[in-house]
This record gives sequence, structure tokens and C-alpha cells, in this order.
Amino acid sequence: MRVSGARAALGVAVAWLALVGGGLVTAPAADAVDRAPRFTERTGLAPGVEYREFSVPSAHGTAYGHLVTIDLRTPGLGLDLVHPGAVGARAPLSQLAGRRGAVAAVNGDFFNITETQHPGVEATGAPVGPAIAAGHRLKGAVPRAQRFGPKLPTGTETEDVIAVGADHTARLDRLHLSGTVRTPRGTLALRGLNQYALAENGIGAFDAAWGPTSRVRATCGSDTDRAAPCSTQTYEVTVRRGRVSAVTTTPGRGQVAADSVVLVGREAGATALRALRVGDRVTVRHQLAASRPGRLTFAVGGFPIARDRQPLAGLDTGTAAVRSAAGIGARGHRVYLLSLDGRPEYRSGLSIAELADLMLRLGADDAVNLDGGGSSTMVTQEPGTPGPTVRNNPSGGAERPVPNGIGVFTAI
Repeated sequence: MRVSGARAALGVAVAWLALVGGGLVTAPAADAVDRAPRFTERTGLAPGVEYREFSVPSAHGTAYGHLVTIDLRTPGLGLDLVHPGAVGARAPLSQLAGRRGAVAAVNGDFFNITETQHPGVEATGAPVGPAIAAGHRLKGAVPRAQRFGPKLPTGTETEDVIAVGADHTARLDRLHLSGTVRTPRGTLALRGLNQYALAENGIGAFDAAWGPTSRVRATCGSDTDRAAPCSTQTYEVTVRRGRVSAVTTTPGRGQVAADSVVLVGREAGATALRALRVGDRVTVRHQLAASRPGRLTFAVGGFPIARDRQPLAGLDTGTAAVRSAAGIGARGHRVYLLSLDGRPEYRSGLSIAELADLMLRLGADDAVNLDGGGSSTMVTQEPGTPGPTVRNNPSGGAERPVPNGIGVFTAI
């Protein structure tokens, strides 16, 4: 449905905001009108799922965007991670969503996009934060200094996620990896799970979910500098069916078998792994512990920009960019997925502070910033169409392959 005319468009926006109820930040009336999003298209994608196009004034000009609203109280409706089937891999969002039959999707986490600082080292394409898909933990978070993306707001970490619990409600959470490696010579701490970067002196585990991508990048950088040289003290141990089956001094590549786990150590972690011998019995255990009670069925990394209907303090106000975001309202029952348009004439973008303000105005109580720039993508699958449609115009002129996204699924 298309609505022409600024007055009619504003009327639709006001009526819709009243319908979703609450979530608006307190602001003077004139300011609220000046910064209110103006909707120009509305499409129902499935019961409980609605797509809208909008424009919104900003300090840098008018930004244009795309919004999908999901009511999780709708029977058969849910969110899950869309990804290429391996942590260390990327694909266009339209392919990720199409393979799973998602009715809508937005790109997800920031990721290891380049390794110009480490010549000869393969960029893994793996995401920064934790990930859970269909209730299965895929990976932990890289150390803070090793992340890609804008500077994190005060009080946020790479462990922060937007998630959905087994109770079918969405929430912001923080997932901390804890684990052990039990060996004949003692128990070692596990510091990583399918991560492109490990903490100094740490040991990380790579299983079949990682994929065939090289594991060398895990031993590069430091706890304070992503560009620091790769460690010269490394060791890798393959554990198959509970026993050490192979050892090597350099992290390798290739698909990890379903019955195996590969342990990669750097510095003190490498020294500890060197004590293992082929045939030794080794048990690897790990979990992603949430900061809030309740099992999670889905989670993807993203840094918080709003909590409890308030923007976080210290958000950047000066750098405008094409961005994606996800928000939560109605006590976890409503989710907002947003992606700005990257068409050249629309590239005014929003600052992170403006993005937080917009998410609150749309009705979100909590919100996270997702990967932006050329990664910002939104796709929808309309009834009767053969495949997903890319709704925004990616700023690079074409879809950028991404490691994951937030997919919307319906059983109806």
C-alpha cells in the first residue's frame, strides 16, 4: 500500500506508532515531529510480520530505511540465525535467507573482514560475538581489542547479544564462554570456541561448526592491539573420540571431523598443549553462560545502543553511516529489524546516537547496533514470489557476503 503526500504519510506514521504503543523517548512536541519517521509503504509478509519503508530527518540530511516488525506472540512465528553452515564463512544475505525459507532477514554481527595487518594470514569471515542457532552454541566472543567495528559504548562488551529464549521472548543478554580441557596432566582453562582471535596465553577449541577455514588467525593480534604480530609460540592438538590423534606446531586448516575437536594454543596455552602425547585421553567441555536466567534458542552479536527506553551514554553523534539495527519492545514480544538504504543519493545515513533515538521512536525499549556500511542488507520474501527480494540498496552497489543474519520464520 503506497501513501502519497507528506501530510498523509505523517498521519500514517503517527497512527502506526499509536498502534504499537509506547516506546517513545520524551521530547518537546516540535522536536518529536521534526525527527519522526515518515512511512511510505506497508506490506504484510506473514501473520505477525510487517514490512515498511520510511524516511527520517537527521543532522546530515534525510535518511531512508527499511523496517520489519515481528510480533512473537503470533503462533508459529520465530527468529533464528541464518548463516552459511560454517562459522568461518560468508554468503550474501539473500542466499542465507533463501536457503532457510525466511520471510525476512537483516544482516547480523561485525566480522573478520580483512587481514591487511597480517600479510599472508587468511581473513576468516567469522563474526565477532557469540552465536547460537536453533539452540546450539556455535561460537564465543573474541577479545575486545580484537573486534572489528566502531568503538564500543561504555559498559558494553563483545559478549553482548540480542537473543530469543525458550520462552519465546526476545532480550538483550551477555554470553560468557566457560570451559575446560581435562588431560592426564591436569585441567586447562578453555578460552575460545570457534573464534578468529584468542586471548594471549589462551587455548581455543575448533569443532565441525568452524568449517574448513584456516585457524592461524586465532593466534594473531594481542589483548590490546588487533594489529599486533602473530604469535611465534603456537601449538595445535587434534582430539578424536576423546584421545589425542595428532599434534603440530602450527595451526592448520581443513574441515574438523564430527567426532573431533582441534585445540589451538598460543604462548602459555601452547606450552600446556605441548605436554600432550598422541593417545592421551582428553575431555573438552564448554558452555555459553547467559547473564540472565533461561535457555536461549537464538543469539547473535551486536552492541547495545539503548536499554530500558533510554539511549546509552556517550554514543557517537558525529559519524553518519549506513547502519543496521535490531530492537525489542512490548516486554520482549515485539522485535524491530532495521536497515538503512545505501543508494548514493540516500547516503546521508545516521550517527549511532541518531540510530538509538530512531529505534526508541519506533517503539523499541532496547536496541543493538549491527554491522553497517556495505554489510547493511534487508531482504523479504513476499507471498507468491519465488525468492527473497533485497529491499535496500547496499552501499557497495551489490550484496556483501556476510557471516550471519537475523532470520524471521513462520510455520503458517
